[in-house]
Amino acid sequence: MPGKASSPGAVPHRGAPGSPRRRGLTLLTLCLAVLIAQLDTSVVNLAVRPIGASFGAGLAALQWVVDSYNLVYALLLLTGGLLADLYGRRLVFMAGAAVFTAASLVCAFAPSVPVLIGGRALAGLGAALLLPASLAIVRVAWTDAKERGRALGIWAGCNGLALAIGPTLGGLLINRFGWRSIFLVVVPLGLAALILALPLVPESSDPRNRQFDAPAQILGGLGLGGVALAAIEAHGSGAIAAAALIGAVLSLAGFIRVEARRGAGALVPLDLFRARAFRGAVAATAGMTFGMYGVLFLLPLAWQSAGRLDPVGAGLALMPMALVFVLVSPSSGALAARLGSRAMTGGGVAVIGCGLLLIGLTAGSASIVAAEIGLALTGVGMGMATGPLMELAVGAVAAARAGTAAALINVARMVGATIGVAVLGAIFASLDHGPEGLRVAMLLGGLVQLSSAAALWIATRPTDRQADKRPAACWG
Repeated sequence: MPGKASSPGAVPHRGAPGSPRRRGLTLLTLCLAVLIAQLDTSVVNLAVRPIGASFGAGLAALQWVVDSYNLVYALLLLTGGLLADLYGRRLVFMAGAAVFTAASLVCAFAPSVPVLIGGRALAGLGAALLLPASLAIVRVAWTDAKERGRALGIWAGCNGLALAIGPTLGGLLINRFGWRSIFLVVVPLGLAALILALPLVPESSDPRNRQFDAPAQILGGLGLGGVALAAIEAHGSGAIAAAALIGAVLSLAGFIRVEARRGAGALVPLDLFRARAFRGAVAATAGMTFGMYGVLFLLPLAWQSAGRLDPVGAGLALMPMALVFVLVSPSSGALAARLGSRAMTGGGVAVIGCGLLLIGLTAGSASIVAAEIGLALTGVGMGMATGPLMELAVGAVAAARAGTAAALINVARMVGATIGVAVLGAIFASLDHGPEGLRVAMLLGGLVQLSSAAALWIATRPTDRQADKRPAACWG
């Protein structure tokens, strides 16, 4: 894999920073970024029903409370990754922490649903700066592939940690202090990430042949926004949904044309997609989060709407997925080195699919035991696949493009999440918010997972030369 050559204007990375203790503190600081972003998402899913009751909001508005964050995050991740490469990964990381913390305060004190949606969109901007910068710093600072795999496993495991503590903590906060308190809980973590980054995180950048690409950003934003709007309005206004979908297709076609013309200086250099492993990782990540975020949005809502569980109970019921994720994810790098990236990524996504299918098939059951088993399977698959998918994507490109690659894999993650919440939520709503709606939504989510796993398995199939010369964990 090519290294990063020195050039005027580039800030060279210094490798994994300092002593083992200092490296641990650096990784802790980077992991705070994952924690605050994922914690925010997991607790908001639990608060959807209380927020709706507080403001008298319908399902479409509540979907935007969730998806305004996901959508802005997805739209601006590419810009976040580009800014990290241009102006410094630590600088952009710190800016993201500051914006995210301010946005959480806006959400906590929002007087109406539109203000809350705006605050969530601002939090998406903060996450778009924070997450790709943190992932790019891991890619650049940990130069040894084995150490980087371990660091990425821990980085990804923080998603599971947030899922483990988020629902339970969120449920307790909602019951005791109301839904506004869930946004305040991330403020101390955001401030900690901001304060610790300056002394602990090494700065790096690589601005060569890069510049801000406004036409691509606008077209990409219109395309992704149109897809989300079409999905959310599909069960409401067919005319709006159709117009949004047509606009999305035209915008994305224009985006590809603009980027092809700009070549290496594009917001999304299309030559990155020449690597089969990178293409497969992007597709599988989008498919994975399509179902994962769909189940996180719908299950608590369905349980609370049916009167089966309150917010605390729903949070506790989500624990199997989160706990298994936490247990499996830190060892995912070592398992990928032993079993191969292909088995861990494709197999993990397939296991998630089996979990969603089980939840769907038992949606009308009087007991939630089968749903709990399905959630546990989902956690196993997420723990297996998340870290190795990140490593597969960022390891397939040169270090100089670490920020862009990190942004793209996170774009795939959030595009999948946005469309998953929108599409599966629309299916649930169209079938009267009942067990049948949950069943159809989860079965569709499971089929998307299995299809994504199959596509990844094909994309990462080694050629004869690769099988002879390269380890399984480095296909690309």
